[in-house]
Amino acid sequence: MELLECIHLSKEFDNKKVLKDINIKIPRGKIVGLLGKNGMGKTTIIKLINDLLTPTSGEVLINGKRPSVESKKIISYLPERTYLDKGMTVKETFKFFEEFYDNFDSKKAYELLKKLDLDKDMKLTKMSKGMQEKVQLILVMSRKADLYILDEPLGGVDPATRDYILDTILSNFNEGASVIISTHLIADIERILDEVIFIDKGKIVLTGSADDVRKREKTSIDEVFRRMFKC
Repeated sequence: MELLECIHLSKEFDNKKVLKDINIKIPRGKIVGLLGKNGMGKTTIIKLINDLLTPTSGEVLINGKRPSVESKKIISYLPERTYLDKGMTVKETFKFFEEFYDNFDSKKAYELLKKLDLDKDMKLTKMSKGMQEKVQLILVMSRKADLYILDEPLGGVDPATRDYILDTILSNFNEGASVIISTHLIADIERILDEVIFIDKGKIVLTGSADDVRKREKTSIDEVFRRMFKC
C-alpha cells in the first residue's frame, strides 16, 4: 500500500479549475520534490492532502484511507505562512506542540534549536522571518510522523542557511517516512530528492525518479525546470 495516493484529483474555485486530474503515488522512504512556479497548484495539492480543502472530484488516500483526524496524527505539515502565536516564546511553542501532539519529541526539538543557534526564551515577534521559519521547521521535524509536508521551507532564509536546513530535514525524518518538499528553488534542494513531480497550470507535466529524469534529459533537475518554465 502506498503511503499517499492522489487519484484523479481536481479542484475548482469559482468555476475555475486550479487542479486538473492529478494522479500521484508516494511510497514510504522517499524525499519528493513538488516543483513548479508560484501559483501553479502546489499549495492547493498540499491543502487537499492535509484536509484543509475538499476536492471537487477525485480523492486523496493516506495509508489507503481518506484524510481524517487520524491522518492528521501521522502528517507533519509546514505551511508556507506562519500559523504560530508570535507573542509566544520558542519554549512556549515547544510546550504547546508537546501538549497537542503525542508524537512530538521535545528533546529533539531542543537539540535542533541549539544547532540552529536560536534562543528558547526569545519571542517570535522579536525574530526575523528567517528565524521564525527555522522555529517552524524544528517543530515540524521534531514530530515522529509518517509523512512530512514542507511548503516552501527555504523561502525566507539566506542561502548560507539553506544547506544546513536541508541537512536538518535529511537527518531528522523517521526511517520509513516520506517527505514532500514544495518549492521553486530547485537548485537548493536537488541534491536530496529521490523523486520529482513537476506541476504547471494545475496539471502534472513530468514525474519520475530524480536520477531517471537527469539521465533522460542529460542535465540537472534545475535546468529541466528552467527550460520547462522559461518565460
